[in-house]
Amino acid sequence: MNWSIVFFAAMMLLLLRILRLRIRANSTRSESFKKLPPKDQLAVLKECLLNNPSEANLKNLANFADRTSLKIDIESYRPYLKSQLEIFGSKNAIADDNELYIAETAWMDKITPLEFAEAEEFNRNGETQKYIERTLEGIARLYSDEAILETLAGLAKDYPHANELAESYKQLMQTRDESLADDKSLEKLRKQKDAWEDDLLHVR
Repeated sequence: MNWSIVFFAAMMLLLLRILRLRIRANSTRSESFKKLPPKDQLAVLKECLLNNPSEANLKNLANFADRTSLKIDIESYRPYLKSQLEIFGSKNAIADDNELYIAETAWMDKITPLEFAEAEEFNRNGETQKYIERTLEGIARLYSDEAILETLAGLAKDYPHANELAESYKQLMQTRDESLADDKSLEKLRKQKDAWEDDLLHVR
């Protein structure tokens, strides 16, 4: 089982991320959204598109890219929208959706969280603590296992606890892959992921 079971069966992670971002309005045109820093706006737009692939959400992301001069290959996402329609209601919908979700998360992680640019600026200025903090915040906004583990590995020379975070994330991956889709299993998985994210964002 992968994260799509958690996202689409329980909706837990989406709700938690939205809560962390303090988004109370449903529309990205709302005043509360417009007041967010660009890094938070980008995170929300990516989250909306990943959890509800639609032309409207893709357009919202494209508009953000235009406003901020951020380079995003919007057109390369359109095949995923087409695939969503094709697998809807099909016999192998769950398996196909899992594969599609993995591909979509890899696409999302090509849009680098803006926290990483801030982190590099701190690093250039010799502000190591802030560099570590901002990098960890960026990792919290990645989706694919590969991107998370790769970024933790790169951080380890400046932040040794990143090695422990990588190992605990691998344990989380194993739990996820072996987990059933019943309520009890999903709740256990959610708590384990919450604990990992708390550890991630608590700088030692």
